[in-house]
Amino acid sequence: MSGNQGMERLIPLVNKLQDAFSQLGLDSPMDLPQITVVGGQSAGKSSVLENFVGRDFLPRGSGIVTRRPLVLQLVNNKMEYGEFLHCRGRKFTDFNEIRKEIEDETDRGTGQNKGISPVPINLRVYSPHVLNLTLVDLPGMTKVPVGDQPADIEKQIRDMIMQFVTKENALILAVSPANADLANSDALKIAKEVDPQGLRTIGVITKLDLMDDGTDARDILENKLLPLRRGYVGVVNRSQRDIEGRKDIRTALDSERKFFLGHPSYMHMADRMGTSFLQKVLNQQLTNHIRDTLPVLRSKLQQQFLALEKEVSEFKNFSSDDPQRKTKALLTMIQQFEKDFTKDIEGSTTDSLELSGGAKVNRIFHERFPFELVKLEVDEKELRREITYAIRNIHGVRSGLFTPDMAFEGVTKRQIERLKSPSIKCIDMVINEISNSVNKISEMMSRFPRLRDEVERIVLEHVRNQEVKAKDAAVFQIDFQLAYINTNHPDFIGSANAQVKSVASTTKKRVSNQVIRKGWLTLTSVGFMKGMSKDYWFVLSAETLAWYKDEQEQDQKYLLNLEGCKIRDLDAGFMGRKAHSFALFNPDKRNLYKEHKTLDLCASSDEDLDSWKASFLRAGVYPERLQEADSAGGSSSTADLGSLDPQLERQVETIRNLVDSYMSIIKKIIQDSVPKISMHLIVNNGLDSLMEESKEEEVRREQMVRMYHACKEALTVIADITNKTIHTPDPPPIPEDEMSNAMPTRPDKRPSAPSRPNAPSRPLEPTRLPPSIPSRPPPSSPKPAPQVPRKPTGRPTIPNRPQ
Repeated sequence: MSGNQGMERLIPLVNKLQDAFSQLGLDSPMDLPQITVVGGQSAGKSSVLENFVGRDFLPRGSGIVTRRPLVLQLVNNKMEYGEFLHCRGRKFTDFNEIRKEIEDETDRGTGQNKGISPVPINLRVYSPHVLNLTLVDLPGMTKVPVGDQPADIEKQIRDMIMQFVTKENALILAVSPANADLANSDALKIAKEVDPQGLRTIGVITKLDLMDDGTDARDILENKLLPLRRGYVGVVNRSQRDIEGRKDIRTALDSERKFFLGHPSYMHMADRMGTSFLQKVLNQQLTNHIRDTLPVLRSKLQQQFLALEKEVSEFKNFSSDDPQRKTKALLTMIQQFEKDFTKDIEGSTTDSLELSGGAKVNRIFHERFPFELVKLEVDEKELRREITYAIRNIHGVRSGLFTPDMAFEGVTKRQIERLKSPSIKCIDMVINEISNSVNKISEMMSRFPRLRDEVERIVLEHVRNQEVKAKDAAVFQIDFQLAYINTNHPDFIGSANAQVKSVASTTKKRVSNQVIRKGWLTLTSVGFMKGMSKDYWFVLSAETLAWYKDEQEQDQKYLLNLEGCKIRDLDAGFMGRKAHSFALFNPDKRNLYKEHKTLDLCASSDEDLDSWKASFLRAGVYPERLQEADSAGGSSSTADLGSLDPQLERQVETIRNLVDSYMSIIKKIIQDSVPKISMHLIVNNGLDSLMEESKEEEVRREQMVRMYHACKEALTVIADITNKTIHTPDPPPIPEDEMSNAMPTRPDKRPSAPSRPNAPSRPLEPTRLPPSIPSRPPPSSPKPAPQVPRKPTGRPTIPNRPQ
């Protein structure tokens, strides 16, 4: 075995990977090589494992004893003790305590009434009497439920076994008792199902000493009956009387050796029988199997290593005993949070599925906030009424000859005061988007139980505090404008220009007829009586709105002039209207499109709706105001004015032009300053965080680092293995005709004992064994034709099994 030192080093590394995946509660993404032990109930599987260890440590009893998979990792070591994965660090030197811990852990996972669970128990046994092996002891097949077991217990056990034996890198140790018909072996049946070529199956025959007098299993052990590619090994376990009599396993192994040397049917192959030989064969088979799977294992290890390297990059250099570890981890998390927040707000993200936080804030600043400001525009009639009242109230009983500037200031301040509401609403929308960004970015901390909640609490508390400051700053900015009306502003038209300016209705400033926006909208007013709606491709320019059949813009359906049009929201659900709907209309109630007075349109989302309304603002299509909807109120308010003399009308128009000019200046200032206030006090302000790693995540992090280093070490060992390592090739496949000849024909009166003296005589296929063990030479005569069954001479007869 010394020539396979490189291979021997791989087995403990595979064990490390198994432990790491098990403790993380993950299914291994790699098919790690191991030996699975399968067999019927009470076939002797547990006794074989105890013989390997040389100690009594497995639970015993009637019925199903093994109710959870036991991953048994044997490690050659000078010290002798056991260690469980679920209580790492505790060394069990008393193997009776190991048995009790297995029973207790089984009950914790399955209950005390014979329930089963697929969650494995990992046990590592260090001993100078073992070779490096990894075996999985699985529950024995049963057919009748016991205790609180479900009615489908047989299917559950079978499904559990299949989870392990179907893996391509799992060797199958099929344990069958010699005192039962091998053709009915549960272990061989499962092995044949998942490994029809016999590439992974090793047969073990137990209870050879309990066979009926005059019978033996020579044909089985010589691989004549139901031959396996890797052959069979016979063992003799302790009987129930030996166990009750406290017979030592060392003594039992000596008795096993004497049994094979003294039995006439087995003495010629005694050197290839017994527990010690089986352990050597399994060790070599496992190391050879690992070598055969090295290319695939290396590839999967490399993939897992790269995945782990990315996941543990933030803490793989942190040592458990490093006093600065928590500080480093805290600093790393803070920096990552700030980095992700900066990317989400300032840009550089490449997500094409949704808008980032910064993009949504930008939309608030340049689409939704301007729309809110435009909605505040006062109706012309209402504004003129206010100016008229202000002038008359200032003049009192006198007839004024000059335009009073106090009327201008009074009306202007009332208009400026109204700007507080949309400014506060803009900050509220920004706060909402910032909060959503914080919640989204904190997902990176979801593996820390308390950290995420604490970070969100502190960051959002900070954001709320900054919200108050931002709103105060926005109000202060408007108060600054109220404190002093600067009529000497360079953009202000002044009294002289206001008097010569046309008194006609305000001319909308339009850019050239350039395209402002394109996109899909649903036209719902067409075929209104039929309840129809249809999607069209709309093109909005500075003066017109056109729609086409598709985005190719070849089949134009209509071209609408936007002169004098306004826009208003529509209630969802009213008369079958969809959500995100709005309407274009003419205030003078003229038909807008064919026989329709309104053009009802529907966007795909709230964001799309806001974007379209902002685009219509750029085209000079303003939203409807409440005063327009209430024409009766407007009539009653203007009725109080009486007839206006020409001089008063000129004064009203002058002040109206002055207010319009000054308010355009103030709106530009507010529209520019509120986003800056929001960015300075809310977005760009430092975000303090407090993070404390949870105990559970600390354990998980250490396991991730341990698995990372195990993968790294395994890759290093694989790279060091050369072709000089000893490797025994797999035995050749057994021809199908030999397998069919070896299968029992089952005549009516044929004895059913395992020994088959009447089987056809044929040359023995040599069983491939380790090079250090001489194999039995095969007969040199050619294979004869099958002979008529006859009683062999010199060997005991086989009695008929009772029916």
